Amino acid sequence: MFEIKPYPELSWSLSRHKTMLTCSRKYAYDYYVSHNGWLRQADSLARHAYRLKKITSLEMLFGSIVHDLIYQTLQKVRRNETLPTGEHLLDDIRHHLNRGFIESTKKEHLWMNRPKHYTMLHEIYYSQSSTLPKAKVEKITGRLQHVVKHFFNSRTFKDVQDKQSMEFIESETFRFMKADGVKIFVVMDLVYKDTARNKWIIVDWKTGKSSEEDRSQLSLYALYLLQKYDIPSLDDIVIRNEYLIDGTHVEHQLDEQDLINVQNLYQISMEQMKLYLADPDKNEPLPLQQFPMQSNPSICARCNYQELCFPSDPNV
Repeated sequence: MFEIKPYPELSWSLSRHKTMLTCSRKYAYDYYVSHNGWLRQADSLARHAYRLKKITSLEMLFGSIVHDLIYQTLQKVRRNETLPTGEHLLDDIRHHLNRGFIESTKKEHLWMNRPKHYTMLHEIYYSQSSTLPKAKVEKITGRLQHVVKHFFNSRTFKDVQDKQSMEFIESETFRFMKADGVKIFVVMDLVYKDTARNKWIIVDWKTGKSSEEDRSQLSLYALYLLQKYDIPSLDDIVIRNEYLIDGTHVEHQLDEQDLINVQNLYQISMEQMKLYLADPDKNEPLPLQQFPMQSNPSICARCNYQELCFPSDPNV
């Protein structure tokens, strides 16, 4: 039976770590203030924060749609079903983008009551306009053809079609390992085993540019895989980023130092997170005022919680 708890369970993920480093006030809203905000009986601040937490940007919506459709396509490969054409995937992406735009502009009342089930775009919500920035629309439109074409031409897609030497493991599944009793969440886009080479392949699809964080993310995935499947050597794991914008892929051969680095990262990060707790045993946070706000206006401009941090002055 689902149990309503006053405070969430303390856990760790790379996205949570990045949020804490970017803005501790946003960290508070994301992981504490919005807790239970999906419940009708929750207080107004929790419900408001939860609603704002569900706002997404055009780029994030695009990335999410592409990941979902890739997952569905790979499942069709797995089940030997007819695969979509490139044109069909393009139409699907456009359809979902248009639906997100319509929900943001014409169904705000539905999103207000069920923010998990409807889309609200940051660009619409905070501009109070029914149009999207022209530059952003052109940017996403320009990426559409490239992303679909490069997916079908990707090393990974070619690999998974060779079923004689490929064994699916898991895709888009929430997994976790534990360190000092704390769950460390790992969400891998795709894992399969190349039986011909006896290699485990971890794939991460990217609809944006490469980042310095990519290696840390994949190191965490490798650490999870080593523990979960008792793989004898790190040499048996191939880490691959598929960059769908430019059609390139990068494979990393990690070493023990990579694993040590990512373990140090989450251990130090967890200690920082615990500094924001009034009661570590309950994961009860400090008062909101003790989570400092970000002072960089450009970061605040992209944040979902602008109206909580900078409420309008009724006297203006």
